[in-house]
Amino acid sequence: LKRMANKNIQIGVIGSGNNAYAKLTWPIGRWIAEQGFNLVTGGGGGVMASVAQAFTQVTHRKGKVIGIIPSAVTCDRAATRSHHTPPAGYPNDYVDIPIYTHLHLSGIQGKGLASRNHIIVLTADLVIGFPGGPGTRSEIQLALEYRKPLVLLNHDHIWDEFTRTDAKVVGTSDDVISTIQAMRPEWFD
Repeated sequence: LKRMANKNIQIGVIGSGNNAYAKLTWPIGRWIAEQGFNLVTGGGGGVMASVAQAFTQVTHRKGKVIGIIPSAVTCDRAATRSHHTPPAGYPNDYVDIPIYTHLHLSGIQGKGLASRNHIIVLTADLVIGFPGGPGTRSEIQLALEYRKPLVLLNHDHIWDEFTRTDAKVVGTSDDVISTIQAMRPEWFD
């Protein structure tokens, strides 16, 4: 993933759609913005909103918050497509560039082909996983399957099951940053 001259780095952040984990997400959101990277999230609440809010607090930031927005309805027929709408709360107030999709699956069905999780993972040059539920777990699994660099913040041992995978499983926000710097030194030349 050599940095190309005019290409922004996309950092994907995944985590709980309900719990913000602000003490964990704010340092990372600010750091991503300070590096000039773009932030890619699912565009909803919880971790997605918290990390994006921290990102947007950085003045003179170069990067953008990109939100991959799900559909509230199944878009398999013209009749349902005419009622296309995102779920309540999507996109959150901090998304600069919303990418509206027809993809409605999430949570436990997050690896399904009608889930936006594939797009979040594939768009990211590197994925950071915060604590979350079944949807976050599915994104972690997709990141591993798509062989994306993955750093998991293992707060309260929530991601212990991934310690024997290619994921870098770390304990603090500072560890997330130092791990990314060690994994991708060419990004920080």
